[in-house]
Amino acid sequence: MRLRDKVLATMKSTDTEGTFELYVTRTPGYLWALLFRRLNVHPIAVTLMSIGIGAASACFFYFDDVKMNAIGMLLLVWANWYDCADGQLARMTGKKTLIGRILDGFAGDVWFFCIYLAIALRLTHAWDGFLPWVRQDAWVWALMAWAGLYCHSRQCALADYYRNIHLWFLLGERGSELDSSRQERDEMEEMRWLSRDWFHKLYLFFYVRYTRAQERQTPQFQRLYRLLRERPHLLTGEVRQEFRSGSLPLMPLTNILTFDTRVGVLFLSMLVGLPWVWPLFECTVLEYLRFRMRRRHEALCARLYQELSAE
Repeated sequence: MRLRDKVLATMKSTDTEGTFELYVTRTPGYLWALLFRRLNVHPIAVTLMSIGIGAASACFFYFDDVKMNAIGMLLLVWANWYDCADGQLARMTGKKTLIGRILDGFAGDVWFFCIYLAIALRLTHAWDGFLPWVRQDAWVWALMAWAGLYCHSRQCALADYYRNIHLWFLLGERGSELDSSRQERDEMEEMRWLSRDWFHKLYLFFYVRYTRAQERQTPQFQRLYRLLRERPHLLTGEVRQEFRSGSLPLMPLTNILTFDTRVGVLFLSMLVGLPWVWPLFECTVLEYLRFRMRRRHEALCARLYQELSAE
């Protein structure tokens, strides 16, 4: 079997992965996973290395020096390969754990928090003042906070949710990680804090809020999802295909809103010495793409709901 076929076999679907992701992210990640399996490295160790390398990359973005920035770029790419490898390694070895899942979802947040912080400090120390009557660091921290805490989180959460929705229609329950905040909350409430399940309960406490935020962005899908849950016979092969046809053109947007394009603009802004371009890009271009993707997806769900509820 060719390397490409082996990598494809580790993916849930080619619908949600572009050509760039296949060759630049998935293939190197797969090769690292093979090496770690041979060395008997646990997936959690790979995730921890990914977190450490990604956080370390932020230190090099602080400096107004292209060579230092280039080191940061290489470290961030390396961290992303490990982030891809840990999941593949877990599937290869069967070493899937709750803490591994938590750390894997936490990794990217740590990287970008450190990067936002490093760039904010760099701009605070280097900028002579964008507006004379405003403290020179006020606009920097306001921009970074809006980009990181609001725009970035909403964009990534919605993109991840739409990929899971697409996989749910395409592959069903087993092929998707589409979760309901109500079901997760019910599971959490069955657990007690003073028990062996306290860590799982703590995880669900935060995960329920994350899932609920995804659901608040998708009211039309929630209505369609409830209908299909209540009347599962409506989810025919024809309906699955109709949804896939409408959702598939949006999958490239989900990739743009997660890592590759975001990091590409980050790297470009570093190379030209204008790091403020990156958060501004997230607040404008990526936020517009999130709005456009959401509008089209919600329209698709509303149309399907009208068609199916009439039957």
